[in-house]
Amino acid sequence: MKHLNEEIFPLVDSPIYQKTLLIVLGALFLGSLIVYFLRKKNFFFVYSWGSLKGWLIVAPIFFVLFGLPDPWPLIVLTLLAIFGAKAFFQIMGMYHRSLFVWLCYLGILGLSLSILHESHELYNVFPMIFWGTSLLIPFVRNNYKKMIQYIALTNMAFVFLGWAFLHLGWILKLPSGVYQFMYLIILTEFCDNTNLALSYNLGKIKLFDRIDRRRTLESTLVSVFLTLLLAFIMRFLLPDPSEIYWLTTGLVASLGGIFGDLTMTVIRKDAGIHRMGQFILGRGDFLHRMDRMIFVAPIYYYVMKWFSSLNMLHVPNQ
Repeated sequence: MKHLNEEIFPLVDSPIYQKTLLIVLGALFLGSLIVYFLRKKNFFFVYSWGSLKGWLIVAPIFFVLFGLPDPWPLIVLTLLAIFGAKAFFQIMGMYHRSLFVWLCYLGILGLSLSILHESHELYNVFPMIFWGTSLLIPFVRNNYKKMIQYIALTNMAFVFLGWAFLHLGWILKLPSGVYQFMYLIILTEFCDNTNLALSYNLGKIKLFDRIDRRRTLESTLVSVFLTLLLAFIMRFLLPDPSEIYWLTTGLVASLGGIFGDLTMTVIRKDAGIHRMGQFILGRGDFLHRMDRMIFVAPIYYYVMKWFSSLNMLHVPNQ
């Protein structure tokens, strides 16, 4: 029975996995308890309460899914990318343009297969293949009206929600990849929630007031600092706990996450749409849960590969 459990859920006996699970769920519970009593102070605590309440439900599911053996975590990421692309097409009013939509889905599946077979060359040339294929759709439809717009938006969906987001699949293949993956998710969510919770009472300087009136310079700086502190505390998730590793990860997770969120906010506001349904209970939609990773995932992956090539990371024998 024990052998069967290890095959189905190989991380079940890992001390690091168990420690992470206890810390994350304990922190969520404690944070939810604190924010619950502060939720009537202002809108931002209400916002944070909704997010934390949702994560209390989603986090255990998250740990189970990404504790499964290969290739199940990659399959989960692929489905998330496809649903994210679907939400994007709905927001942009393109969901009825089925050829573009299905091309994007097939492109995401192609990226996933490239990761499965560890073909970096195919993965990185796929955007050019996708771009060339999307240019053929006007000829298939024998139509030119709005085709430049449709082609551009389809490629944006593919690059952001396919190519960029699915770098998380490559991160899973790094040494202790599942723990690095969890580390990034925890840090980005913590930074975003802390930033929004603090922005009402902390600071008057709006970073980008015409794009997002909620974030202030002061709350952003404090949230980045607190995220770096959390990165230090949870550095046991990294195969190399040295300063260059957790500092880099903390900065990429916080700053990359902020600009990913702001980028999608620009797209939403330009389209005149705030959200498309609910994903995390009480806060945001499905796409809003993915947007931070469009910069965080590829930047983190390539920075760590660069560090590794320079022998700057000291990964112990597994």
